[in-house]
Amino acid sequence: MSAAVPLPPYRPNDVSAGQSYFRGVSEWVCGCCGRWRVSVELIRGRHRYRLVHRYPSRFGGGKNVLGEVGTVAELEELLRRRTPLSLADLREAA
Repeated sequence: MSAAVPLPPYRPNDVSAGQSYFRGVSEWVCGCCGRWRVSVELIRGRHRYRLVHRYPSRFGGGKNVLGEVGTVAELEELLRRRTPLSLADLREAA
């Protein structure tokens, strides 16, 4: 009889490669206040950059999606048009 091998713990982000929209999402936040966020997702082999403005809980919380683009150049243009930030103001979220 072989020794039983314990199963690894279940983690919700461990899914098949066909379901890329469930994978962990990397995120960038602004260095000044943390309200502006850019999430980076790999969907069907392509990167999508989503710009979100988050509201503080004292104002009801929530978030407002300002746009979603496919390239870094488009992301830079979206940041220029919709926020007071540039790419240099963003840092990776912990």
